[in-house]
Amino acid sequence: MPQLNLYVPEEVAVKIRKKAGARNISISRYLADVIKREVGQGWPEGYFEKVCGKWEGDFPAITRENPEDLDGVS
Repeated sequence: MPQLNLYVPEEVAVKIRKKAGARNISISRYLADVIKREVGQGWPEGYFEKVCGKWEGDFPAITRENPEDLDGVS
């Protein structure tokens, strides 16, 4: 597994140590979890509610063309 090094202000380091300690995990594990959550795949939890508001109703049906029916497309 690759190892990354980073520098943070002392006040940030104190907060990181406290949060890792509260979860009873190492600082490395805590930071790895934060990074995975931030750069992981998919949309962050609550993203659409925060950005778009609440969706009401059903999503429209998606119809797809049969590629064989399209002229000049293989």
